[in-house]
Amino acid sequence: MQKRILGKSLEVSSLGFGCMGLSHGYGPAIDTKRAIELIRSAVEQGVTFFDTAEVYGPYLNEEIVGEALKPLRNRVVIATKFGFTFGDDNKQQILNSRPEHIRKAVEGSLRRLKTDVIDLLYQHRVDPAVPIEDVAGTVKKLIEEGKVKHFGLSEAGVQTIRRAHAVQPITALQSEYSMWWREPEREILPVLEELGIGFVPFSPLGKGFLTGTISAEATFGQDDFRSQVPRFSPQALEENQKLVALLNDIAAEKRATPAQIALAWLLAQKPWIVPIPGTTKPHRLTENLGAANVVLERQDLASIAQALDAVQITGERYPAALQARVGR
Repeated sequence: MQKRILGKSLEVSSLGFGCMGLSHGYGPAIDTKRAIELIRSAVEQGVTFFDTAEVYGPYLNEEIVGEALKPLRNRVVIATKFGFTFGDDNKQQILNSRPEHIRKAVEGSLRRLKTDVIDLLYQHRVDPAVPIEDVAGTVKKLIEEGKVKHFGLSEAGVQTIRRAHAVQPITALQSEYSMWWREPEREILPVLEELGIGFVPFSPLGKGFLTGTISAEATFGQDDFRSQVPRFSPQALEENQKLVALLNDIAAEKRATPAQIALAWLLAQKPWIVPIPGTTKPHRLTENLGAANVVLERQDLASIAQALDAVQITGERYPAALQARVGR
């Protein structure tokens, strides 16, 4: 697989693997043995960039990633995240980016990931109670100590990005970006380009919607995050099918799948964008990685842009409580 550079120097595969769904967010965790096999299969197919976080589980996802990648550690880049403490039941997520907690979180992540250094460490969500300069300064010290290599932010706003970058250069911003959430194009992408920061889109397949496998009649269990998302309400699912129809048309023309077109479109936006699709199925992993071979010419991108502009997306991407935590 082709490589891309995040920031000034972090080389990764052009498509990464988002590990969250193996144990968090989309229903029950899959069998650990299957998860490890899937991660190792991704490495064999050329993936060198793996994304996890302490909050996924909590903790379980990092343990799976650590076990899977331990024998392959010199071949891969591992990204993880800090930024929360958890209630007694480990379900409540409380923002916490105090410097002493960052250090505690990093020690835990190093242990679970079975490594002596974290390649890319993100603040998972901006904590309004802690100046971003203090966060960046703490990560800067961790880099100087050799426990971390690169600093990242997730779902941060423009001013936070600038302030953090002035203290410790940011290698990558991770935020949602896809054909049905294009908000980063307005302010975020220009600032990243100006500052030389890479972009790692999560949910590049719209939490599965852009694969074309979620019908207007789809329902989701209470342990599936999508059951809380306005964009996955019955009305929104029905109205948003027009985007899937557009993807199907493009995919048929390019002899690809809708998922491959959605990922190829992201790759074509900027050379420093590295999407991290996730899956629990081996055949979907192979399908997703095939997007790296789909070529969208300039005229293709122009026609897709025109078509996307004509599609009105229905529903917010987060419930109100979570929406308040992004873009700070």
